[in-house]
Amino acid sequence: MPSTPCAICNANRALIIRPKNHQKLCKACFITLFETEIHNTITANFLFSSGERVAIGASGGKDSTVLASVLKTLNERYNYGLNLLLLSIDEGIKGYRDDSLETVKRNAVQYGMPLQIVGYDELYGWTMDQVVSQIGKKGNCTYCGVFRRQALDRGAARLGIKHVVTGHNADDIAETVMMNLLRGDLPRLARATSIVTASAASDIKRSKPLKYAYEKEIVLYAHHKGLDYFTTECIYSPEAFRGSARTLIKSLERVRPSAILDVVRSGEDMARLVPEEVSGGRKGGNDVLVIEGEPGAGGGCGSANGRTSGGEMADMEKQLLQNEDAQDKETEVTIKGQRHDRNCKGSNRTPKKLPKQQMGKCARCGYLSSQDICKACMLLEGLNKNRPKTQIQVSIEEEDNSPTLTRRMEGLTIMPNQQT
Repeated sequence: MPSTPCAICNANRALIIRPKNHQKLCKACFITLFETEIHNTITANFLFSSGERVAIGASGGKDSTVLASVLKTLNERYNYGLNLLLLSIDEGIKGYRDDSLETVKRNAVQYGMPLQIVGYDELYGWTMDQVVSQIGKKGNCTYCGVFRRQALDRGAARLGIKHVVTGHNADDIAETVMMNLLRGDLPRLARATSIVTASAASDIKRSKPLKYAYEKEIVLYAHHKGLDYFTTECIYSPEAFRGSARTLIKSLERVRPSAILDVVRSGEDMARLVPEEVSGGRKGGNDVLVIEGEPGAGGGCGSANGRTSGGEMADMEKQLLQNEDAQDKETEVTIKGQRHDRNCKGSNRTPKKLPKQQMGKCARCGYLSSQDICKACMLLEGLNKNRPKTQIQVSIEEEDNSPTLTRRMEGLTIMPNQQT
């Protein structure tokens, strides 16, 4: 049986079937097309300006690693004139973040980028391991998400940088749209769908160059480029609400491959209906999606903090490695299903009046907040109130033999050589 030629060059053998449109491509054309679509997203939305210092939020995972690699390539190819560096957050999760940070350190050397690491412990006095031990695994992602967003801004401010880019992809955006719909949180939906988020109350803006890139295509790009990235999922994330939204999105994708981009676009359309004074910033409805290499297509380079349940991405990576040496096989991501039309009906319900949201600064820490006290400070207040205050008696001998003894507990009193 003759091999299938690449749909673009018609010369090389097709090795890849794109998840979003089933287009059959050779390795070289896929890589070039992927990079070109990211470049078009960047230029169409005016994400960067020449001479700008940009921090890449680096976790060591596939999304941030691909983002760093692509930005370095495009910066050199198209002369963006950017000064790129890596900014990592250490949440304090043993067996996960400590290992992934080693990958980030290798990436910093590989890409020739400076690296700055900011830890929860130094910013908040808590690691995520300590938070989970205090509150349990239910709701811990709420703490981590709030702390991480603030830590990125604080790390950027420490470096004197006013632009942070993150590796959120289309799967992430679709999941966020679904989560905020289920929660009825339109103001947050409006902010989350925007490719750029900024406010007059903050000097730091964030952008998502991979907003329209499918998670599976990011895995394919990382594999065929031979990038060095960390694949283990966070040990606390299976309990997150996002996992339920992710499962729903993946189910929709199996039935309709364009569902991910459809959800993203629907979220952008809904964001345009939310007044700016309610959303608190730029809305996502004006973002520009540029289609590359797909004449007549109805979608574009579309497709999250890119984690999947059930090890789907890990299975995909294993399959790619197994097929690498097989010359007579194609590397395929096959999605079986039947495309069907949807009949949408309008609603005569009176829209609920949304509260006006004004962004200001937290009275305690000075961070961007729509309330007098930001959410991070409120969470920290609750954690600190529940710190152990019991008097603990420790002998000198016990103290010397316990190097891991924590002295930072609130109200801790060391009483040497006292009998109980």
